[in-house]
Amino acid sequence: MPTFAAVDIGSNSCRLKIARVVAHRLKTVAEDREVTRLGASVFESGLVSPDAMAATLRALKRFQRAAQAHGVEQIRVVATSAMRDARNGAAFQAWVKAETGWNMEIISGLEEGRLIHLGVTGLEPGAGGKVLLLDLGGGSCEITLSEHKRIKETISLPLGAVRLTEQFLTADPAPAEGLARMRQLIARELRRAHRRIQPGRVPLVIATSGTAAALSEVCASQRASKSIKGAAGKALAGELVPAKAVRKLTSKLARMTLPEREAIPGIGPRRAEIIVAGTQVYAELLESFGLAGFRYSPLGLRDGILAQMLAAQDARARAHREFEHERWESVLATARRYGVDPKQAEPVRAHVLQLFRDLKTLHQLPAEYESWLATAAILRETGKFINHQGHHRHTQYIVSSSEIYGYTQLQRTIVSAIARYLGKSRPQPGDRALRNVPAEEHKNIHRAVVLLRLAEALNQDRASDVLRVAVKMYPKRVYLELEPGRTGAELELWSLRKESDYFREVFDRELFVTLA
Repeated sequence: MPTFAAVDIGSNSCRLKIARVVAHRLKTVAEDREVTRLGASVFESGLVSPDAMAATLRALKRFQRAAQAHGVEQIRVVATSAMRDARNGAAFQAWVKAETGWNMEIISGLEEGRLIHLGVTGLEPGAGGKVLLLDLGGGSCEITLSEHKRIKETISLPLGAVRLTEQFLTADPAPAEGLARMRQLIARELRRAHRRIQPGRVPLVIATSGTAAALSEVCASQRASKSIKGAAGKALAGELVPAKAVRKLTSKLARMTLPEREAIPGIGPRRAEIIVAGTQVYAELLESFGLAGFRYSPLGLRDGILAQMLAAQDARARAHREFEHERWESVLATARRYGVDPKQAEPVRAHVLQLFRDLKTLHQLPAEYESWLATAAILRETGKFINHQGHHRHTQYIVSSSEIYGYTQLQRTIVSAIARYLGKSRPQPGDRALRNVPAEEHKNIHRAVVLLRLAEALNQDRASDVLRVAVKMYPKRVYLELEPGRTGAELELWSLRKESDYFREVFDRELFVTLA
């Protein structure tokens, strides 16, 4: 049974979740959390402080020991808002790599929202209809409108509890001027959210992360004081946290000192430091969208990471087919955004997949390169949106920088490198396109580039019908036998023969192209 682990390096805390695959489903076997305040110095100075780095590394090393103890086979480590803003983020990435061997991936706010959505809608009861998801972290707030487990719209706002506390609430109790300025910023960002998200009537609002848990616990404690049994001291997932109660608590907390906030049941010492800003965001957000309240869910980013890992690895998992469909729809949407007609690119995709399968014993590429080649085939001309001249370089930039659902930053970088080298240039170790690609992948990229160049050469004359090609392999040579279309295959024949030198350089075999 495979075992996966997800690490979420947030602006306020680091979290670990380990899950084992049982009957094609995830079963949680371990969880851990450490408050490290990674974003506190970032939001003030733009830099992660040495103390925050050291605290985070200590937590990560503890997580690593837990992962080793549970026999984790695959781990994904992601960082969010603080690392997106930190000017020394690359240095911290290198430190994490040196100390743990882990590749820390800095994800965008939109990708964060997508993964949270995947984690919550996949497991939360009742999340299959129209749902508004709210995730308020230390550095950002993600708002996602979902219908039938599909994202309709998502936005990431710089309204994290640590960020706002550091920026506006520098005294205790919270200064009136700071509160007023903070409310102005929240109102401005929520107006921006309204331009993107107009939920209308929403039957279910789900909130995740620490502030939502604290608000739920406070409400649970208040209900317990009114003789509701079993509620004291626990966040009640599924219980409504009314907007009126949030507004009342927001006003109360703003007048309190830190020790007074710590004394409230449901708010711990570390949460008390940032709860004023967090509750203010929730109060304004619920009021702005006209929501009656929210229901807390303990699910979140880590669950989405694990669900995506399962969907990508296990073809029999329930989420696999939906994951592949949504990932491909995102690729097609990216193509259309940059003026590429997927129907015109489809023959190149079909040919590169055929070559991948027919030449598998020759190229010996990892299985995931099949989908990466298909994506590169569809997106290979997106750079023309910027300029026809040098469009391969522009394609590399667009693909590596675009939000493509289901692709990590490293995967997008590899896809962009494959699409980059379809002109005169060849991959070189010092190239910008390969700068962020591990050295062990460079050989694979060379081989993938050759396959895509052959597929493109098979589709030179777009006015003709699609050519059929038969592949025959021998110990020292490879034959491509073309079946001419209605308008012949002379241009394709010439284009393929031009690739023979590069083919021999990469695969150490002669390439012969003939007509059937």
